[in-house]
Amino acid sequence: MTGLRPTLSDLNRGDLAGFLRVCGPIFESSPWIAERTWQRRPFPSVEVLHRQLVATLDAATDEEKIGLIAAHPDLVGRLAREGKLSRESSREQEEAGLTALSAEEIARFESYNRDYRQKFGFPFVICARENRKEAILAAFPARLAHSRGQEVTAALAEIAAIARLRLRDAVMEG
Repeated sequence: MTGLRPTLSDLNRGDLAGFLRVCGPIFESSPWIAERTWQRRPFPSVEVLHRQLVATLDAATDEEKIGLIAAHPDLVGRLAREGKLSRESSREQEEAGLTALSAEEIARFESYNRDYRQKFGFPFVICARENRKEAILAAFPARLAHSRGQEVTAALAEIAAIARLRLRDAVMEG
């Protein structure tokens, strides 16, 4: 693979280990998605690769989907405050303005996170890079009104958006 950021051609020609090194982290702690998608090579574009990764997710069992959602950290949670997030999650929360919050804002996030986990059994997931802290805080009450099924669907859509951005960061066209 060329340089630090491989091209799509590199991924298409490479082995499974190389593919997993690049695409394994795209979905939070769930390299099985990349592993199951690898066999569909060659991918004509990064967008098609993303669609194939999402198709793999869509074909997963309900238990696997819930496991993927559960693998995401709480926004502004303990792991974030202790600096124990994945490199990708840390950067995404920082870009959303979630690393410079007032004590009141932190308390609101903690309360919403607790209520959300209590109701749905998994963490609130939103594409932080496409939102700022105000929009994220506003999304909590709206999504808390959802049914569990609606929230699984919403969380998986947000995860697909996160994956699209992570993939664009990780792989160059060509």
